[in-house]
Amino acid sequence: MAERVASIDIGTNSTRLLVGEQEVPGGPLRTVERLMTITRLGQEVDRQRRLDPEAIERTLTVLRRYREVMDGLEVPEGRVRMSATSACRDATNRDDFFDAVQDVIGVRPELLSGEEEARLSFLGATADLDPTDGPFLVFDLGGGSTEFVYGTTGADGEVKSALSLDIGCVRLTERFITTDPPAPEDLSAAISYADSWLDDVLRVMPDHVEARTVIGLAGTVSAVAAVELGLPEYDQAAIHHFVLTKDAAEDVFRTLATESRADRIHNPGLEEARADVIVGGCCALVAIYRRLSLPEILVSEADILDGLARSLLPAA
Repeated sequence: MAERVASIDIGTNSTRLLVGEQEVPGGPLRTVERLMTITRLGQEVDRQRRLDPEAIERTLTVLRRYREVMDGLEVPEGRVRMSATSACRDATNRDDFFDAVQDVIGVRPELLSGEEEARLSFLGATADLDPTDGPFLVFDLGGGSTEFVYGTTGADGEVKSALSLDIGCVRLTERFITTDPPAPEDLSAAISYADSWLDDVLRVMPDHVEARTVIGLAGTVSAVAAVELGLPEYDQAAIHHFVLTKDAAEDVFRTLATESRADRIHNPGLEEARADVIVGGCCALVAIYRRLSLPEILVSEADILDGLARSLLPAA
């Protein structure tokens, strides 16, 4: 009988649900349902160090809907794992929020460290890749932070190094993007700030240069890929494992950064709810390409959600 599990990721910019099942121990994780809603929990957290009441209520409303979805799909009790990441790490009132979330979902969110978040993202992103394509460098560009992890997979696979940096689409937008369209000096400041954090990647994981495959995760990366592809609506199959070159990412960045939000939302592939933070996310993304000298990355739609779900399943 298939083993059914669910995972929820409460991020700075979005709240996501995965319901999956595994037919045999060690086998592939089949997606039953995958949902994403932009809730902007991290609104003003960088400045106030507290979760905003309206942001909390937006997130709880979405979680109530996710609870209904899990019930409808008969996810067994005790087979749900839920993470909270950058915004909650930064917020002084996170315990009050966690109490409310536990009342809705039935389990308490796990406050993951940046390194734990990176390792779970690595597990999810590399699960369906050939170990011979490694070593892998995975980065998860979120709303408040970006996690990097370097390692190998297969029988002798291991995570060799992991770290979390305080750069993300919401954080950079709130700190640096002050006009619409963004001013050139704001863009330069955001990229320079992201670049300064990337010193840590060069210091902590110098062997990242040995990576045969670099994998990019999360909303900014997927949105840039979708815009490059010109997708009229979200298409996971088209985005998953799309090779996004540096030239293509830079071209999308130039397009989005020179448009007002009112014009930006008309780009095929860009979700309207992401339009106000996508330029900040692009600043982080192009800084990563430039500083790490990456000609291309592999876009993955499998990420920390998949890692959380797999952690609930038996090994082969």
